[in-house]
Amino acid sequence: MKVDPQCSYCLLSTVHYESKLSTDNEMLIDKVMQECIRVLNETYAPGVPAASVSTPIHRRAYELLNDSDPYRDLKKVCNRTAEKVFPIARSMVYDGGPSDNELFRRAVLAAVIGNFFDFAVMGLEVPVSFFDETFRQHFTRGLDVDDTSRMLGMLDNVVYVADNCGEILLDTLVFDIIKELGGHVTLVVRGKPILNDVTMKDVIELGIDGKVDRVLTTGSGSIGVDMEQAPQELLDAFRDASLIISKGMANYETLTEHQLGPIAYLLKAKCRPVARHIGVDVGHSVAQLFEQ
Repeated sequence: MKVDPQCSYCLLSTVHYESKLSTDNEMLIDKVMQECIRVLNETYAPGVPAASVSTPIHRRAYELLNDSDPYRDLKKVCNRTAEKVFPIARSMVYDGGPSDNELFRRAVLAAVIGNFFDFAVMGLEVPVSFFDETFRQHFTRGLDVDDTSRMLGMLDNVVYVADNCGEILLDTLVFDIIKELGGHVTLVVRGKPILNDVTMKDVIELGIDGKVDRVLTTGSGSIGVDMEQAPQELLDAFRDASLIISKGMANYETLTEHQLGPIAYLLKAKCRPVARHIGVDVGHSVAQLFEQ
């Protein structure tokens, strides 16, 4: 996916947010913003991939902040809040003893709803009852784009590219069902901290490494997946996969730049550029399959 004009001010807003997470030094924050505006001016051009703008901006911010993981505390909040919501989601997925097709659809829906929640921000001030109510509303609404029935026969060797902390716990519902159906799951996480994305450290602390067959990393702390920095092991996994599942918007933005398939994109379309690229409305729940 190519950069959109709207990405520019969204990126700078995120840089300001992560700077405030890292420091109270307003002079340093001013310096970070000035420098990231400079990087934006150097990298932004119509038609360039979105991540070729966002990744260098965030890397420069982290360098100036001298902070390798500004989101470290919020990631813990994400996970704690999601742990409280998880039993609600699981009970709804398994309620009534659904068929394999329906079970997989429900698990994917739960994972997509997890992509909608901003556990980090909401978890600081919103009671779990809010998540319960909101989750049930979105669960009842279902998927706006639903290719799950087509995915069901492709679960032998799945490569699942994860997104954020918090929602990764809801992703485990999909892992469990793939395993129950006899499939193999390779989980892919970020090679280094970036935003509130899941890393190997997070996966091990949560015990999620025990729910999958292996865990690989993207090899870098880039936004989404930078294929030029991806380890050969990951490239081989993509090549050999019966299905690649890409979670969230950052992975969508980067993986759509490559000829991969079959690949399924699971996400909530949370901004106009991504929604427009997919062909849906903002807020739609998407489980879209592309076959080469």
